[in-house]
Amino acid sequence: MGNFTFKKKFGQNFLSDKNLLNEIVAKAGVTSDDVVVEIGAGKGALTEAISAAAKKVYSFEVDKELIDYLTEKFDGTNVEFVFKDVMDISDKELHEIVGGKFKLVANLPYYITSPILTRFLQNEYLESATVMVQEEVADRIIAGPRTKDYGVLTVMCQLLGETKKVLRVNRKMFYPVPNVDSAVVKIEKYKHKEEIDYNKLIAFVKKSFTMRRKKLSANLETARFSKQAIEEVLVDNGYLATTRAEELSINDFKRLYWLFLDIIG
Repeated sequence: MGNFTFKKKFGQNFLSDKNLLNEIVAKAGVTSDDVVVEIGAGKGALTEAISAAAKKVYSFEVDKELIDYLTEKFDGTNVEFVFKDVMDISDKELHEIVGGKFKLVANLPYYITSPILTRFLQNEYLESATVMVQEEVADRIIAGPRTKDYGVLTVMCQLLGETKKVLRVNRKMFYPVPNVDSAVVKIEKYKHKEEIDYNKLIAFVKKSFTMRRKKLSANLETARFSKQAIEEVLVDNGYLATTRAEELSINDFKRLYWLFLDIIG
């Protein structure tokens, strides 16, 4: 690995198996017509596999100690590196860099999975996101109602796209070897954009899950809207007064958001 030192603060775990890397790119559906955004180039193994399949790759890497290594390794290729934290780049700046529609392919550390997905799934130019995450996180992304994994991250992702676990990755495939297995999840963005404030909807979902085992009415209660009043609205609209957030489908959340929007904001 040259003179490079692994950094726990960046959640760095690297893959080198070319067959696996090529399979990830294939599962992402990357073709020679595609522009791809990669989050976290690391030593460039996945970057190289994406580069071989894509039209253009924009790879964002926060570790500036990798600048010389990566720029030399990919000199003269279709890969352009941006050595910044992608979360510090506005959507306007991102669009100026990428220029149009793109696919996201990334190996995401646990601590940035939710922020990255929250940010990118809202981007109007994103076509799909194929991300490698800890398997327990993958299970949460693809979960269904009434399961232990169903929660805010589930709803956040499934509101905007179709989710599917496309690949399992044994922990022994990484270096250094992490404590858990990983999985690759693909989120295919819905082409139809609903007229809804996604940030407010997610705030509503988070409030609904505040205390997971509590009734929805307890989580949504405010100083001016009692649990009883909320339960009356639920019953009037075909739900049980005892309804909990984990029992609601994605469509239920959208419906209830509109019902309670003016009351709980």
